[in-house]
Amino acid sequence: MGRQWLHAKRAIVNLKKGQTVGKLVKEITVAAKLGGGDPEGNARLFAVLDKARRANVTRDAIERAIAKGTGTGGDKIHLDHVVFEGYAPHKVPVIVECMTDNHQRLTPEIRNIFKKAVLGAAGSNKFLFDHVGLVEAHQAATGIDLEAVAIEAGANDFEALTHAQNDDIPEGATGVRFITERTAVHAVSVWLKAHGWHVITSEIGYVAKQFPVLDDTARGEVGEFLQELEDHDDVQRVWAAVK
Repeated sequence: MGRQWLHAKRAIVNLKKGQTVGKLVKEITVAAKLGGGDPEGNARLFAVLDKARRANVTRDAIERAIAKGTGTGGDKIHLDHVVFEGYAPHKVPVIVECMTDNHQRLTPEIRNIFKKAVLGAAGSNKFLFDHVGLVEAHQAATGIDLEAVAIEAGANDFEALTHAQNDDIPEGATGVRFITERTAVHAVSVWLKAHGWHVITSEIGYVAKQFPVLDDTARGEVGEFLQELEDHDDVQRVWAAVK
């Protein structure tokens, strides 16, 4: 078979990279649409621009995405925010946030993913999540009093994050997810940036109230299902009650 396996691997890597860039560009458009095109006044846009630059998204692509979002460019775009609720295998609650220009195409595609999953199902479940603001950040210093930082920043709660949990956090750095009121996301992000933190995520999201107990086999099956959702071009965020 020669080196065909290597070509296949490269093709998969390139496909994943293309999907990542496409989602980042769409996220830039959405962030600009929701909060304006100035990253200094739009924490969500500031965070995604940093990710886009690290993913080598071109300046032209970034500028076009911002222009689309603010309506100042020649290319007009209409994206609907669509939310699906359901259950992964082993009754793990899942919320799927999508941005799409074709609602009629998207809905059956997402429903089909749920339908294919063993023991997966669509169904209402938002009551199992808190709808909150989420700010993830890191800094090089260690031994930080995270509770004091959360209080000063104006967050309601926090949890430590490591590189293994989020590869945007450098190994050995202090990583944290701050949970805030939905209206406080920008203010918390601004405070953190002003006090030496590097903000990598600033958004409205969902945090599960409880987490089902899963063994390694079940966790793998849930992970495969969530990955299939993540791989869909129109899916922007997948929130699941799994650690």
